[in-house]
Amino acid sequence: MSKLRRQLGNNTPSVIETKSLIDIKGKTGNLYESIAIIAKRANQINVTIKDELHSKLEEFATHTDSLEEVHENKEQIEISRAYEKMPNAAILATQEFMEDKIYYRKNDDDLFR
Repeated sequence: MSKLRRQLGNNTPSVIETKSLIDIKGKTGNLYESIAIIAKRANQINVTIKDELHSKLEEFATHTDSLEEVHENKEQIEISRAYEKMPNAAILATQEFMEDKIYYRKNDDDLFR
């Protein structure tokens, strides 16, 4: 089981539900700031998933594969399907944000005045 899946546990959403913008705004006091935090976390999740998938698929990669071997590699297909079934990174990031699982901090605004 991958590190990301262990972190997520069984709390991954099976059904997508709308989130209240008021609730999202309430975390930081600014809706756009909250969305920026969620977006940055979603990018981190995407990079982690991409790296994880590529490292697993590298195990199957050989430079002398024939066309038949490429189409018949069932383990590789199963791994790809498992990653396709994972929830979208933005959904995971929003869930983490709403559950206060994301650490973020504000930069000092005085620097720009």
